[in-house]
Amino acid sequence: MADSDAPSPGASSGVVDLLGALAYAELTAFLRMAEDAAHLAPTVTDRAQLGELAVTEYGHFRLLRDRLTELGADPERAMAPFCGAFDAWHELTRPGDWLAALVKAYVGLGIALDFYREAAKRLDPSLSPLVEEVLADEPRSEFVVERVRAALAEDPAQSGRLALWARRLVGEALSQAQQVAAARPELARLLSDADQADVSRLFAQLTEEHNKRMAALGL
Repeated sequence: MADSDAPSPGASSGVVDLLGALAYAELTAFLRMAEDAAHLAPTVTDRAQLGELAVTEYGHFRLLRDRLTELGADPERAMAPFCGAFDAWHELTRPGDWLAALVKAYVGLGIALDFYREAAKRLDPSLSPLVEEVLADEPRSEFVVERVRAALAEDPAQSGRLALWARRLVGEALSQAQQVAAARPELARLLSDADQADVSRLFAQLTEEHNKRMAALGL
């Protein structure tokens, strides 16, 4: 594991950390969405649509993996420091039904990617378009918002349960993000220049974006 901490010869360790974190986030999102589509989707159409989102996530993973290679970094080593945090988050937030899976795909993954979007603003301009492409969530938003709103219209009693679930998702995501920032100082400096006040503002902004997503879902 110590080798994974060595900086890449082609980029700063903070940039490699960011791309490594994003790459593993996209890989695990692909795997978990595919699993949820196979086991929780109530119809073939739903299975196909979540499966399409999973394929998109895998495409993003490949873009990030290839860019890490171009920068002279080993993608395996770049992702290694983040495996524990992402794996733990997915295990702690395993959805029990279809609606919970949709809320996780939208709210849970959304706030995690917001965290990295802030870091992307500090990147070399040549890398920013790649990160923005990976973080675009319009297809996920449209599909999930439509499905969740329709379910709530049919059964408004689901609202309270899903709101509690979303709060749990964001709490676990923020906890893991804080652990990642603390463990990877170069990544933390991309976010805040080591200024604790900036870190506090960052997490306040993440919470605000979360609230917007909740409103979009009707929760």
